Amino acid sequence: MIISDTGVPDEYIAVDEWGGETMLRLEDGWCSALDRDTLMCSIYENRPWNCREFEMGSYECIEERTALGVSVD
Repeated sequence: MIISDTGVPDEYIAVDEWGGETMLRLEDGWCSALDRDTLMCSIYENRPWNCREFEMGSYECIEERTALGVSVD
């Protein structure tokens, strides 16, 4: 859920039937703001609060990347 205004561009926001805003997911489940070539956020400076809490390179990030078979180097 997008719970604060960080400036996420509208094209990356999905609105549910109750008006709640979330990051738009692509058909395969990946975040629409993720650059598939670099695996970096394309709207990093405007990312939602929950993304800010999930720090890049943190233990949780490395654990998720390892589980998905994505390089952690």
